[in-house]
Amino acid sequence: MRIGVEEEFHVLEVESGLLVPRADAVLRRLPEGTFTTELHRSTVESNSDVHTTLDDLHADLTETRRRLDRAAASSGLAVMAAGTAPLAAAASARPTDDARYLHMSEEYRKVADEQLICGAQVHVDVPDRDTAVRAMCSVAPWLPVLLALSASSPFWQGADTGYASWRTLLWQRWPTAGPAGCYANAAEYDAAVQDFVQAGVISDPGMIYYDVRPSAHLRTLELRICDACPRAETVVLVAGLFRALVTEARERLRTHREPHCAGRHEWLRGAAWRAARSGLEGTLVDPETHREAPAEQVLRKLLVRLRPALEVHGDWETVRTLTHQALADGSAARRIRRAAQHEDLLACVDMLVAETRGERGQRRAQRSLATGGARPAAGRGALPQVIGR
Repeated sequence: MRIGVEEEFHVLEVESGLLVPRADAVLRRLPEGTFTTELHRSTVESNSDVHTTLDDLHADLTETRRRLDRAAASSGLAVMAAGTAPLAAAASARPTDDARYLHMSEEYRKVADEQLICGAQVHVDVPDRDTAVRAMCSVAPWLPVLLALSASSPFWQGADTGYASWRTLLWQRWPTAGPAGCYANAAEYDAAVQDFVQAGVISDPGMIYYDVRPSAHLRTLELRICDACPRAETVVLVAGLFRALVTEARERLRTHREPHCAGRHEWLRGAAWRAARSGLEGTLVDPETHREAPAEQVLRKLLVRLRPALEVHGDWETVRTLTHQALADGSAARRIRRAAQHEDLLACVDMLVAETRGERGQRRAQRSLATGGARPAAGRGALPQVIGR
């Protein structure tokens, strides 16, 4: 089963750390297809190639980030992978000059205006659309755990929100965001989507923003619940876990076993809220008991549960090691708050830009973007010590 990733990045002014609507200046220096626009001019999206191994996915993501970093730096800008930008003003909200995006901006007003958020989406191959739709029900209970792993948006417009992923709360204001529900087949799912379109709630199927959904144009199941991740290694970890969840779901379908959710979805939105509130540093809702449990305990339970599926793809050692590393380092939200406490919000931005580039622990005085000096080596050094073991 092949995997691919879409990542969204904030575009920032280097000196101030502020979000700026200058994605066009970055995209002009990059090839179409791999890089593209988003709703707002302050966001750039990248699309990976399709891969069978986590090693190859990691190499792709780090190379893509390097190219994006170079393109931004040549215009006096920086890019940052995080759910929200710690320093973002309302003036940053300028829609991309595209008919669809302009319509969304006019129709949804402040919901669209405040869509100054970035996510990471993972695509996993499935044999057909029916399989994708039926698998959603089995994977859904565990998606809040993946959200907790990715949580990177504690600050919004200069203030600490109290959440690990404020992006989730902003995202869930859209009428088609959140848990997807269960459907018997693709025809039933597509009919439900068309009901939304015909009711005037959304303008096209691409505006289905469920936590997980069958791709509208690819033969994949798409994960959409996660924040953008400063570290490429976190994206690789999430991708490995999600592929294993889809593998397990397909096996359940093959053996005619009940999906994990058993048709009940009323608790899933609450589980996502809990993950957005706490990240890895608090408690999550255990999908098997529906009771509160420490995030580390729930994550380790997921890891053990998915071991057979991870071994199918040769991912077990990599995912196990990256999970231990994530638990030891804490979520990006925790690292961001620590930088703010020790220094200020600009230090948070500096750290996030450095991590996006592949560096660790860089301080503003060392950053080459502001000085024009040489950059430290970035990207592939951190993960290949783990990948392929």
